[in-house]
Amino acid sequence: MSNIVSVSSTEDLAFAKALHGKDVKTGFLANLISKNKDVHGTATDDYLSHWKNPDADTEEDAAKRLGNYTRLTNTYYNLATDFYEYGWGTSFHFSRFYKGEEFFRSIARHEHYLAAQMQLGPNMRVLDVGCGVGGPAREIAHFSGAHITGFNNNDYQLSRAAVYAQREGLENQTVWTKGNFMEMPFEDATYDAVYAIEATVHAPKFEGVYSEIFRVLKPGGVFGCYEWCMTEKFDESDPEHHRIAHGIEIGNGIPKMRKTSVAIQALKNVGFEVVRSQDLADVGDEVKWYYPLEGDFRKAQSMRDIVTMSVMSGIGRWTTTQMCRVLEAVGLAPKGSVEVQKFLETAADALVEGGQKELFTPMFFFLARKPLA
Repeated sequence: MSNIVSVSSTEDLAFAKALHGKDVKTGFLANLISKNKDVHGTATDDYLSHWKNPDADTEEDAAKRLGNYTRLTNTYYNLATDFYEYGWGTSFHFSRFYKGEEFFRSIARHEHYLAAQMQLGPNMRVLDVGCGVGGPAREIAHFSGAHITGFNNNDYQLSRAAVYAQREGLENQTVWTKGNFMEMPFEDATYDAVYAIEATVHAPKFEGVYSEIFRVLKPGGVFGCYEWCMTEKFDESDPEHHRIAHGIEIGNGIPKMRKTSVAIQALKNVGFEVVRSQDLADVGDEVKWYYPLEGDFRKAQSMRDIVTMSVMSGIGRWTTTQMCRVLEAVGLAPKGSVEVQKFLETAADALVEGGQKELFTPMFFFLARKPLA
């Protein structure tokens, strides 16, 4: 697509094309069946090689993942993107729920809330760090009128983002750029505002990505974020807490989970003024953010929600696993499809448990400003 700016390595781009093919396809089965089976199996083995069982995982193992975060994250999204779209649509994030509010309306409201808090508007140049396949960028572009640059390190996701934006008539209001968010290919003071939605958790260190965001922001510009964090109730030395955190890490391609206090201190360390911070998962909502994964169908607000939950809840995930198992056995789905679904199941279970025990939040919201001087 003409609005993709690629700074991909030749190796990354060649691997993405070898795995996914050259054409952008829609539909879970169409994408799954069209994968290069040998390349997919290699990618699965590579991803799983970074992990061990919770009881066997060491600080040295975590350090290796931190040092290899770019490959870890890129491989994860090459494997998981189709499953995400199948269950979650094109906005890969959680949200708060009001009673009576449908799932996809809550997703859009969560994006609108961030844009409103940041006071995004027409003629603003805005950077989306870790844009996925561009669902939030498109919604925020429609909502605010701002020009959005979507940025991440996965060629497959960016190719899909560009096609989806064109379908919505946003090809002149969006651009998609490939790169490493620890070394962004943008000049200093380029953007009026920057946001990240459940993405910068993939960084080996918050200061690394936050300092790059600080650099590319114009003086006085704001950084708005929904950060994945362990809460202050989390105790790394508690085996149960460690097991939950490790499940979140392996199921979501995260090198190391960190507490909310670490995020705030990192913002201050790189020079940001923290305007506001709040754990939006801890505001007393009756319908919790994790209910679609939990599988409590009593909380579904529409038939569409029931269909969505049928995919994302425990029974839905089990059904998807069995479908992948059959397709893989007969040679239609690539080797490793079942393993991918299994580590996504691990993620879902750990996220729900982390939420129920108030050890984890996917929406630690903060608004930070780059000083004028």
